[in-house]
Amino acid sequence: MNYAETLAWMFSRLPMYQRQGSTAFKKDLTNIKAFCEHLGNPHLSFKSIHVAGTNGKGSTSHMISSVLQTAGYKTGLYTSPHLKDFRERIRIDGVPVDQQWVVHFIDKHKRFLEQQGLSFFELTVGMAFEFFASQKVDIAVVEVGLGGRLDSTNILNPLISVITNIGLDHTQFLGETHEEIAFEKGGIIKENIPVIIGEFQRNVMPVFKEIAGTLDAPIYIAEHLVNDPCQTDLLGFYQQKNCKTAVQALSLLKDHDFDISDDQIIQGLLNVASNTGLKGRWQILGTNPKIVCDTAHNREGLAVVMDQLSKEKYKNLHIVLGVVNDKDLGTILSLFPKKATYYFCKPDIPRGLNAEDLKNQSKEFNLLGDVFDSVSSAFNSALLKASSKDFIYVGGSTFVVAELDL
Repeated sequence: MNYAETLAWMFSRLPMYQRQGSTAFKKDLTNIKAFCEHLGNPHLSFKSIHVAGTNGKGSTSHMISSVLQTAGYKTGLYTSPHLKDFRERIRIDGVPVDQQWVVHFIDKHKRFLEQQGLSFFELTVGMAFEFFASQKVDIAVVEVGLGGRLDSTNILNPLISVITNIGLDHTQFLGETHEEIAFEKGGIIKENIPVIIGEFQRNVMPVFKEIAGTLDAPIYIAEHLVNDPCQTDLLGFYQQKNCKTAVQALSLLKDHDFDISDDQIIQGLLNVASNTGLKGRWQILGTNPKIVCDTAHNREGLAVVMDQLSKEKYKNLHIVLGVVNDKDLGTILSLFPKKATYYFCKPDIPRGLNAEDLKNQSKEFNLLGDVFDSVSSAFNSALLKASSKDFIYVGGSTFVVAELDL
Protein backbone atom coordinates (compact mmCIF):
# COMPACT_ATOMS: atom_id res chain seq x y z
CA MET A 1 0.00 0.00 0.00
CA ASN A 2 1.06 3.61 -0.57
CA TYR A 3 0.39 6.35 2.01
CA ALA A 4 -3.09 7.23 0.72
CA GLU A 5 -4.10 3.56 0.66
CA THR A 6 -2.67 3.05 4.15
CA LEU A 7 -4.71 5.97 5.52
CA ALA A 8 -7.84 4.67 3.79
CA TRP A 9 -7.33 1.30 5.48
CA MET A 10 -6.78 2.94 8.89
CA PHE A 11 -9.83 5.18 8.63
CA SER A 12 -12.14 2.50 7.27
CA ARG A 13 -11.09 -0.58 9.23
CA LEU A 14 -10.35 0.81 12.68
CA PRO A 15 -13.05 2.44 14.87
CA MET A 16 -12.30 6.18 15.00
CA TYR A 17 -13.88 8.31 17.73
CA GLN A 18 -13.48 11.58 15.82
CA ARG A 19 -15.60 10.19 13.01
CA GLN A 20 -17.96 7.72 14.71
CA GLY A 21 -18.28 8.86 18.31
CA SER A 22 -19.13 6.58 21.22
CA THR A 23 -19.00 3.28 19.27
CA ALA A 24 -15.25 3.79 18.80
CA PHE A 25 -14.47 4.77 22.40
CA LYS A 26 -12.92 2.10 24.61
CA LYS A 27 -12.60 2.67 28.36
CA ASP A 28 -10.03 -0.04 28.77
CA LEU A 29 -6.21 -0.31 28.65
CA THR A 30 -6.10 -3.98 27.64
CA ASN A 31 -5.57 -3.33 23.94
CA ILE A 32 -2.87 -0.69 24.27
CA LYS A 33 -0.96 -2.82 26.78
CA ALA A 34 -1.12 -5.80 24.42
CA PHE A 35 -0.06 -3.66 21.46
CA CYS A 36 2.87 -2.08 23.28
CA GLU A 37 3.98 -5.50 24.50
CA HIS A 38 3.82 -6.68 20.87
CA LEU A 39 6.03 -3.69 19.96
CA GLY A 40 8.53 -4.41 22.75
CA ASN A 41 7.16 -1.78 25.17
CA PRO A 42 8.64 1.28 23.43
CA HIS A 43 7.06 3.66 25.97
CA LEU A 44 9.51 2.46 28.59
CA SER A 45 12.52 3.71 26.61
CA PHE A 46 11.94 7.48 26.56
CA LYS A 47 11.21 10.22 29.09
CA SER A 48 7.86 11.97 28.89
CA ILE A 49 5.48 14.65 30.10
CA HIS A 50 1.81 13.62 30.18
CA VAL A 51 -0.80 16.36 29.62
CA ALA A 52 -4.55 16.07 30.34
CA GLY A 53 -7.38 18.58 30.80
CA THR A 54 -10.68 19.67 29.30
CA ASN A 55 -9.32 22.72 27.50
CA GLY A 56 -5.81 23.85 26.64
CA LYS A 57 -4.02 20.51 26.80
CA GLY A 58 -3.06 20.69 23.12
CA SER A 59 -1.77 24.26 23.26
CA THR A 60 0.08 23.55 26.53
CA SER A 61 1.70 20.47 24.98
CA HIS A 62 2.83 22.50 21.97
CA MET A 63 4.23 25.24 24.23
CA ILE A 64 6.28 22.80 26.30
CA SER A 65 7.53 21.09 23.15
CA SER A 66 8.51 24.41 21.54
CA VAL A 67 10.64 25.42 24.52
CA LEU A 68 12.30 22.01 24.72
CA GLN A 69 13.15 22.23 21.02
CA THR A 70 14.55 25.72 21.52
CA ALA A 71 16.71 24.37 24.35
CA GLY A 72 18.19 21.82 21.92
CA TYR A 73 16.40 18.67 23.05
CA LYS A 74 15.12 16.15 20.52
CA THR A 75 11.45 16.40 21.38
CA GLY A 76 8.59 14.10 20.46
CA LEU A 77 5.06 15.52 20.45
CA TYR A 78 1.88 13.45 20.34
CA THR A 79 -1.47 15.27 20.04
CA SER A 80 -4.95 14.64 18.64
CA PRO A 81 -7.02 15.05 16.59
CA HIS A 82 -5.29 16.19 13.42
CA LEU A 83 -6.60 19.05 11.28
CA LYS A 84 -5.27 18.25 7.79
CA ASP A 85 -2.97 15.25 7.78
CA PHE A 86 -2.83 12.26 10.11
CA ARG A 87 0.92 12.78 10.56
CA GLU A 88 0.29 16.00 12.53
CA ARG A 89 -0.42 13.76 15.52
CA ILE A 90 3.15 12.45 15.70
CA ARG A 91 6.05 14.91 15.42
CA ILE A 92 9.67 15.20 16.40
CA ASP A 93 11.02 18.76 16.66
CA GLY A 94 7.93 19.94 14.83
CA VAL A 95 8.44 17.64 11.84
CA PRO A 96 5.62 15.13 11.24
CA VAL A 97 6.41 11.42 11.04
CA ASP A 98 7.47 10.39 7.53
CA GLN A 99 4.78 8.98 5.24
CA GLN A 100 6.85 5.93 4.40
CA TRP A 101 7.44 5.19 8.07
CA VAL A 102 3.67 5.13 8.62
CA VAL A 103 3.18 2.82 5.62
CA HIS A 104 5.89 0.45 6.81
CA PHE A 105 4.54 0.43 10.39
CA ILE A 106 1.02 -0.48 9.29
CA ASP A 107 2.27 -3.09 6.84
CA LYS A 108 4.41 -4.69 9.55
CA HIS A 109 1.69 -4.79 12.23
CA LYS A 110 -1.50 -5.00 10.17
CA ARG A 111 -2.30 -8.58 11.09
CA PHE A 112 -1.95 -7.87 14.82
CA LEU A 113 -4.10 -4.74 14.53
CA GLU A 114 -6.89 -6.69 12.86
CA GLN A 115 -6.70 -9.70 15.15
CA GLN A 116 -6.57 -7.62 18.35
CA GLY A 117 -9.41 -5.35 17.23
CA LEU A 118 -7.61 -2.11 18.06
CA SER A 119 -9.30 1.26 17.75
CA PHE A 120 -7.83 4.01 15.59
CA PHE A 121 -6.66 5.90 18.69
CA GLU A 122 -5.01 2.84 20.23
CA LEU A 123 -3.13 2.34 16.97
CA THR A 124 -1.92 5.94 16.86
CA VAL A 125 -0.69 5.87 20.46
CA GLY A 126 1.31 2.69 19.86
CA MET A 127 2.65 4.10 16.60
CA ALA A 128 3.76 7.32 18.30
CA PHE A 129 5.50 5.46 21.12
CA GLU A 130 7.31 3.22 18.64
CA PHE A 131 8.39 6.21 16.54
CA PHE A 132 9.69 8.18 19.52
CA ALA A 133 11.60 5.14 20.78
CA SER A 134 13.07 4.30 17.37
CA GLN A 135 14.23 7.89 16.87
CA LYS A 136 15.70 8.05 20.38
CA VAL A 137 14.01 11.28 21.48
CA ASP A 138 15.33 13.02 24.58
CA ILE A 139 11.77 13.51 25.79
CA ALA A 140 8.20 13.27 24.47
CA VAL A 141 5.25 15.49 25.32
CA VAL A 142 2.12 13.33 25.16
CA GLU A 143 -1.40 14.74 25.16
CA VAL A 144 -4.24 12.63 26.56
CA GLY A 145 -6.95 11.81 24.03
CA LEU A 146 -10.08 11.70 26.19
CA GLY A 147 -10.29 11.64 29.98
CA GLY A 148 -7.12 10.23 31.50
CA ARG A 149 -7.55 7.24 33.78
CA LEU A 150 -8.49 4.85 30.97
CA ASP A 151 -6.99 6.77 28.05
CA SER A 152 -4.55 4.75 25.95
CA THR A 153 -1.72 7.18 26.71
CA ASN A 154 -1.99 6.37 30.42
CA ILE A 155 0.49 3.51 30.32
CA LEU A 156 3.27 6.11 30.48
CA ASN A 157 5.32 6.68 33.60
CA PRO A 158 6.16 10.35 33.00
CA LEU A 159 8.56 12.73 34.67
CA ILE A 160 5.66 15.15 35.21
CA SER A 161 1.88 14.92 34.93
CA VAL A 162 -0.12 18.00 33.88
CA ILE A 163 -3.86 18.68 34.18
CA THR A 164 -4.79 22.03 32.67
CA ASN A 165 -8.39 22.42 33.91
CA ILE A 166 -11.75 20.68 34.28
CA GLY A 167 -14.88 21.47 32.29
CA LEU A 168 -18.10 19.71 31.33
CA ASP A 169 -17.20 17.96 28.09
CA HIS A 170 -17.62 14.34 26.96
CA THR A 171 -19.94 13.86 29.92
CA GLN A 172 -21.39 10.68 28.40
CA PHE A 173 -18.01 9.05 29.03
CA LEU A 174 -16.43 10.94 31.91
CA GLY A 175 -19.27 11.84 34.25
CA GLU A 176 -21.92 14.52 34.67
CA THR A 177 -20.16 16.70 37.26
CA HIS A 178 -16.85 18.53 37.47
CA GLU A 179 -15.84 16.26 40.33
CA GLU A 180 -16.53 13.07 38.38
CA ILE A 181 -14.57 14.38 35.39
CA ALA A 182 -11.72 15.46 37.68
CA PHE A 183 -11.53 11.90 39.01
CA GLU A 184 -11.14 10.55 35.47
CA LYS A 185 -8.52 13.11 34.46
CA GLY A 186 -6.78 12.74 37.82
CA GLY A 187 -6.20 9.13 36.83
CA ILE A 188 -2.97 10.21 35.11
CA ILE A 189 -1.44 11.10 38.50
CA LYS A 190 1.28 8.57 39.31
CA GLU A 191 3.03 7.55 42.52
CA ASN A 192 5.77 9.99 43.54
CA ILE A 193 5.45 11.85 40.21
CA PRO A 194 4.77 15.60 40.52
CA VAL A 195 1.46 16.80 39.08
CA ILE A 196 0.80 20.33 37.87
CA ILE A 197 -2.75 21.66 38.02
CA GLY A 198 -3.03 24.57 35.60
CA GLU A 199 -6.06 26.41 36.99
CA PHE A 200 -7.26 26.54 40.57
CA GLN A 201 -10.90 25.41 40.60
CA ARG A 202 -12.22 25.17 44.14
CA ASN A 203 -14.73 22.39 43.49
CA VAL A 204 -12.24 19.93 41.99
CA MET A 205 -9.11 20.58 44.04
CA PRO A 206 -10.19 18.16 46.81
CA VAL A 207 -10.41 15.41 44.17
CA PHE A 208 -6.87 16.07 42.93
CA LYS A 209 -5.47 16.45 46.44
CA GLU A 210 -6.98 13.16 47.56
CA ILE A 211 -5.56 11.25 44.57
CA ALA A 212 -2.16 12.94 44.84
CA GLY A 213 -2.05 12.42 48.60
CA THR A 214 -2.76 8.71 48.29
CA LEU A 215 0.08 8.40 45.75
CA ASP A 216 2.55 10.75 47.50
CA ALA A 217 2.58 12.85 44.33
CA PRO A 218 3.69 16.47 44.91
CA ILE A 219 1.02 18.86 43.61
CA TYR A 220 1.67 22.30 42.08
CA ILE A 221 -0.93 24.88 41.05
CA ALA A 222 0.51 26.86 38.13
CA GLU A 223 -1.98 29.72 38.46
CA HIS A 224 -0.64 30.45 41.95
CA LEU A 225 3.05 29.82 41.25
CA VAL A 226 3.66 31.63 37.95
CA ASN A 227 2.92 35.32 38.47
CA ASP A 228 4.41 37.09 35.47
CA PRO A 229 2.27 37.42 32.31
CA CYS A 230 3.56 35.30 29.46
CA GLN A 231 4.33 36.46 25.95
CA THR A 232 3.54 33.98 23.21
CA ASP A 233 2.75 33.99 19.51
CA LEU A 234 -0.54 32.21 20.30
CA LEU A 235 -3.08 35.02 20.38
CA GLY A 236 -6.09 33.63 22.25
CA PHE A 237 -6.80 35.21 25.64
CA TYR A 238 -6.94 31.67 27.08
CA GLN A 239 -3.30 31.09 26.16
CA GLN A 240 -2.15 33.06 29.21
CA LYS A 241 -3.35 30.24 31.47
CA ASN A 242 -1.83 27.58 29.23
CA CYS A 243 1.43 29.53 29.17
CA LYS A 244 1.70 29.57 32.96
CA THR A 245 1.03 25.84 33.06
CA ALA A 246 3.78 25.21 30.51
CA VAL A 247 6.26 27.42 32.40
CA GLN A 248 5.59 25.55 35.64
CA ALA A 249 6.16 22.21 33.90
CA LEU A 250 9.42 23.44 32.40
CA SER A 251 10.62 24.69 35.79
CA LEU A 252 10.10 21.22 37.27
CA LEU A 253 12.02 19.63 34.41
CA LYS A 254 15.13 21.33 35.73
CA ASP A 255 14.95 18.87 38.65
CA HIS A 256 15.50 16.11 36.07
CA ASP A 257 18.73 17.54 34.67
CA PHE A 258 17.13 19.41 31.78
CA ASP A 259 19.10 22.59 31.18
CA ILE A 260 16.61 25.24 30.09
CA SER A 261 17.45 28.94 30.35
CA ASP A 262 14.98 31.78 30.87
CA ASP A 263 15.82 33.10 27.40
CA GLN A 264 15.06 29.71 25.84
CA ILE A 265 11.68 29.69 27.60
CA ILE A 266 10.96 33.20 26.27
CA GLN A 267 12.00 32.32 22.71
CA GLY A 268 10.20 28.99 22.76
CA LEU A 269 6.92 30.58 23.85
CA LEU A 270 7.23 33.30 21.19
CA ASN A 271 7.64 30.75 18.40
CA VAL A 272 5.20 27.96 19.22
CA ALA A 273 3.39 27.92 15.86
CA SER A 274 6.56 27.93 13.74
CA ASN A 275 8.39 25.43 15.97
CA THR A 276 5.60 22.87 16.36
CA GLY A 277 3.10 23.55 13.58
CA LEU A 278 0.18 24.37 15.87
CA LYS A 279 -2.85 25.70 14.00
CA GLY A 280 -6.45 26.66 14.69
CA ARG A 281 -6.11 28.49 18.01
CA TRP A 282 -7.44 32.05 17.50
CA GLN A 283 -5.63 31.87 14.18
CA ILE A 284 -5.89 35.00 12.04
CA LEU A 285 -6.50 33.97 8.43
CA GLY A 286 -6.98 37.39 6.90
CA THR A 287 -7.49 41.12 7.36
CA ASN A 288 -9.95 43.52 5.71
CA PRO A 289 -12.17 41.74 6.67
CA LYS A 290 -10.49 40.22 9.69
CA ILE A 291 -10.93 36.43 9.65
CA VAL A 292 -10.31 34.30 12.73
CA CYS A 293 -10.82 30.59 13.32
CA ASP A 294 -10.70 28.71 16.60
CA THR A 295 -11.18 25.06 17.53
CA ALA A 296 -12.95 25.79 20.86
CA HIS A 297 -15.98 23.49 21.04
CA ASN A 298 -17.23 23.23 24.63
CA ARG A 299 -18.81 25.72 27.01
CA GLU A 300 -15.66 26.64 28.96
CA GLY A 301 -13.52 27.04 25.84
CA LEU A 302 -16.13 28.95 23.86
CA ALA A 303 -16.89 31.29 26.77
CA VAL A 304 -13.33 32.63 26.67
CA VAL A 305 -13.28 32.83 22.88
CA MET A 306 -16.63 34.66 22.73
CA ASP A 307 -15.34 37.10 25.36
CA GLN A 308 -12.33 37.80 23.15
CA LEU A 309 -14.59 38.18 20.12
CA SER A 310 -16.73 40.72 22.01
CA LYS A 311 -13.68 42.96 22.40
CA GLU A 312 -12.96 43.11 18.67
CA LYS A 313 -13.83 46.24 16.64
CA TYR A 314 -15.85 45.69 13.45
CA LYS A 315 -18.83 46.95 11.48
CA ASN A 316 -20.69 43.63 11.05
CA LEU A 317 -20.04 40.17 12.44
CA HIS A 318 -20.30 36.98 10.37
CA ILE A 319 -20.10 33.57 12.08
CA VAL A 320 -19.54 30.33 10.19
CA LEU A 321 -20.76 27.68 12.60
CA GLY A 322 -20.81 23.89 12.61
CA VAL A 323 -20.82 21.30 15.41
CA VAL A 324 -20.80 17.56 16.04
CA ASN A 325 -23.99 15.71 16.90
CA ASP A 326 -23.17 14.71 20.48
CA LYS A 327 -22.90 18.26 21.84
CA ASP A 328 -25.37 19.64 24.36
CA LEU A 329 -26.16 22.68 22.21
CA GLY A 330 -28.09 24.41 24.98
CA THR A 331 -24.86 24.88 26.91
CA ILE A 332 -22.98 26.54 24.05
CA LEU A 333 -25.43 28.38 21.80
CA SER A 334 -26.33 30.78 24.60
CA LEU A 335 -22.73 32.03 24.50
CA PHE A 336 -22.84 33.22 20.89
CA PRO A 337 -23.70 36.85 20.02
CA LYS A 338 -27.20 37.49 18.70
CA LYS A 339 -26.07 40.48 16.66
CA ALA A 340 -24.38 38.48 13.90
CA THR A 341 -25.18 36.81 10.60
CA TYR A 342 -24.82 33.03 10.87
CA TYR A 343 -23.74 30.59 8.19
CA PHE A 344 -24.74 27.13 9.41
CA CYS A 345 -22.89 24.13 8.03
CA LYS A 346 -22.07 20.49 8.79
CA PRO A 347 -18.46 19.35 9.14
CA ASP A 348 -17.72 16.56 6.69
CA ILE A 349 -17.58 13.67 9.17
CA PRO A 350 -20.26 11.13 10.16
CA ARG A 351 -20.58 12.80 13.58
CA GLY A 352 -21.36 16.20 12.08
CA LEU A 353 -24.73 17.67 13.06
CA ASN A 354 -27.06 18.37 10.15
CA ALA A 355 -26.90 22.09 9.34
CA GLU A 356 -30.68 22.42 9.22
CA ASP A 357 -30.94 20.98 12.74
CA LEU A 358 -28.26 23.39 13.93
CA LYS A 359 -30.14 26.31 12.38
CA ASN A 360 -33.41 25.28 14.05
CA GLN A 361 -31.84 24.90 17.48
CA SER A 362 -29.92 28.16 17.06
CA LYS A 363 -33.17 29.97 16.26
CA GLU A 364 -34.29 29.28 19.84
CA PHE A 365 -31.37 31.49 20.96
CA ASN A 366 -32.11 34.16 18.33
CA LEU A 367 -29.06 33.21 16.29
CA LEU A 368 -30.25 33.71 12.73
CA GLY A 369 -28.80 32.84 9.36
CA ASP A 370 -28.83 30.47 6.39
CA VAL A 371 -27.92 26.84 5.84
CA PHE A 372 -25.07 25.76 3.55
CA ASP A 373 -24.17 22.35 2.20
CA SER A 374 -20.50 22.51 3.24
CA VAL A 375 -18.05 24.44 5.38
CA SER A 376 -16.39 25.86 2.26
CA SER A 377 -19.67 27.14 0.77
CA ALA A 378 -20.60 28.73 4.11
CA PHE A 379 -17.19 30.37 4.41
CA ASN A 380 -17.18 31.58 0.79
CA SER A 381 -20.63 33.10 1.27
CA ALA A 382 -19.41 34.95 4.35
CA LEU A 383 -16.43 36.24 2.35
CA LEU A 384 -18.74 37.51 -0.40
CA LYS A 385 -21.05 39.31 2.01
CA ALA A 386 -18.45 40.80 4.35
CA SER A 387 -17.09 44.29 3.83
CA SER A 388 -13.48 45.23 4.57
CA LYS A 389 -14.46 46.51 8.01
CA ASP A 390 -16.35 43.35 9.01
CA PHE A 391 -15.23 40.36 11.09
CA ILE A 392 -15.61 36.69 10.14
CA TYR A 393 -15.36 34.02 12.86
CA VAL A 394 -15.22 30.33 11.93
CA GLY A 395 -15.63 27.64 14.60
CA GLY A 396 -17.85 25.48 16.76
CA SER A 397 -15.84 22.36 16.08
CA THR A 398 -12.28 21.25 15.38
CA PHE A 399 -13.67 19.60 12.25
CA VAL A 400 -15.07 22.85 10.88
CA VAL A 401 -11.68 24.54 11.24
CA ALA A 402 -10.02 21.50 9.64
CA GLU A 403 -11.84 22.20 6.38
CA LEU A 404 -10.38 25.68 6.01
CA ASP A 405 -7.25 26.47 4.03
CA LEU A 406 -4.96 27.00 7.02
